[in-house]
Amino acid sequence: MVNKETYEETLAHVHTSSSPSELRITDIRFTDIVGGPFHSSLIKVYTNQGLVGFGEVRDGADKVYALMLKSRLLGENPCNIDKLFRRIKQFGGHARQGGGVSGLEIALWDLAGKAYGVPIYQMLGGKFRDRVRMYCDTDVVGKDTGKAMGEALKKRMEAGFTFLKMDLGIGQLINEPGTLSAPLGFLEDMREISKRRYARDKGDLTEQELREIKNRHYDIFNIPHPFTGIHITEKGLDMLEQYVAEVRSVIGNHVPLAIDHFGHIGLEDCIKLGRRIDKFNLAWMEDMIPWQYTDQYARLSHAVTTPICTGEDIYLKENFKPLLEAGGVSVIHPDVLTAGGILETKKIGDMAQDYGVAMAIHMAESPIACLAAAHVAVATENFLALEYHSCDVDWWDDIVIGSRLPERIVQNGFITLTDAPGLGIDDLNDEVLAAHLHPEIGGLWESTDQWNYHYSNDRQWS
Repeated sequence: MVNKETYEETLAHVHTSSSPSELRITDIRFTDIVGGPFHSSLIKVYTNQGLVGFGEVRDGADKVYALMLKSRLLGENPCNIDKLFRRIKQFGGHARQGGGVSGLEIALWDLAGKAYGVPIYQMLGGKFRDRVRMYCDTDVVGKDTGKAMGEALKKRMEAGFTFLKMDLGIGQLINEPGTLSAPLGFLEDMREISKRRYARDKGDLTEQELREIKNRHYDIFNIPHPFTGIHITEKGLDMLEQYVAEVRSVIGNHVPLAIDHFGHIGLEDCIKLGRRIDKFNLAWMEDMIPWQYTDQYARLSHAVTTPICTGEDIYLKENFKPLLEAGGVSVIHPDVLTAGGILETKKIGDMAQDYGVAMAIHMAESPIACLAAAHVAVATENFLALEYHSCDVDWWDDIVIGSRLPERIVQNGFITLTDAPGLGIDDLNDEVLAAHLHPEIGGLWESTDQWNYHYSNDRQWS
């Protein structure tokens, strides 16, 4: 016999202060912080019923990508997530350009969950797992050697992390004679312009001189991998192979170890390096070349035995498909704040599963983005691990307030989600945010009324 739920029992699962069908967006505001670990633009979407949804623009992106969407969302019911996403998705793009659409999509899910009193993962179809495995990106303090990196990674393991990641590439070689070749003067230019760009003391440089330094830095560090002319010599390959060997000698061969940030080297050098380090049982090699070069990814994946991973800069599900069809990846790696948000990332994971490809999730932002990614992770069957960049940021957990959140969101290398509605965040801690405001932006939740009426004819067909 089927028991029909009574009206009173239904109300127990729904916020009676919220009438979901009458919910409307009334305002969208932002606060910019730094150091958590990077620059983040946090989002509040306000409604006519007092519910507030939290979102976030991709790390290092400009909130203008979200501000320009405000006039297209005001007055709408945030529970119509897919409808509103389809309205605004044409204004997103790859990498940081996807941050506005994606960050607002997260806030819509948070509002819908709060309106109906259920966690986001439940609206995605429920859980495949109770805990989200985290992998911790790790840096070395002091001289960067394989032994030092191994010890730093071992501390992550002692803290409970069961999946690790480190950097390996021309960054370790740039100051080592005889390890790299390039057009004469090119590497020296890279070092000098980077030094000038990030110098704390800019001296008496004029605004035009500062702009020229910034533009020159942009030009030289945005040359795609195949066009730099940088190659790793045999000495360089020996050093990188030895670096990984030293790391493995400290942490052992049993723990997954992924590798990132190889530098702007071409496909053939990636293959050379990949073959050198195949023997070390690596979890994956990440973003060795730009994701757009599908054929090169296929050649790379066929030339090495280590799994190949990319995806953090890809916007929308359809742009992952060529890599999957070509067999160019073993692990797909979307960032929820670039890919298109929560539902799009779930769709990407499900599509990858059809090709026998696992999904890890890139994340280098505040607890807002972290929890959004965690909801996707528990609801996606082929999920592997979620990135965590803020292990050493002691105020990171304090950004958010949640009656059902633990004191530390990541515990012993995992996140355990509760049945709290939406993302599980009740509010943000303005005192903490005020202590970490972006020095060039500042301001807590200031008015954005100037964006209320920015309209254009957005239809893309006649």
